[in-house]
Amino acid sequence: MDERGIPLSIVVEAANVHDVKLLEATLDGVVIERPEPTEEKPQNLCLDAGYTGEGHEKTVAARGYILHLKPRGEEAKEIELNPDFKPRRWVVEVFHSWVNRFRKLLVRYEKKVRNFLGLLQFACAIITWRQILWVHKGYINP
Repeated sequence: MDERGIPLSIVVEAANVHDVKLLEATLDGVVIERPEPTEEKPQNLCLDAGYTGEGHEKTVAARGYILHLKPRGEEAKEIELNPDFKPRRWVVEVFHSWVNRFRKLLVRYEKKVRNFLGLLQFACAIITWRQILWVHKGYINP
């Protein structure tokens, strides 16, 4: 996801597979061509504490991202100390909220992965389209 919650990649797996195991597939599945990261415009990747200790720093660095790993407690302390601090990680919650508005996706009834993936891709296309409309009309991102 980008910083506004627009989906850039999707990976479908069983519910009992931890996110850590899907990091490489998710990073490799980005559907748009990334610009080369520069010193003026680095590309950041914000992950939660579930990704610590697994050696993911190498995976992330090999793809040109700057890794940000902060447990939720540290972020809360930073907000208390600095009121202008803007949290970086929880954009994914906005995306999940948007996807949950598609009732067909709220509970998975499709047995075939490709059918469910197609519905997810369609939902992501609609979410992206809605965000582009907001930008072009000059509205502030909701």
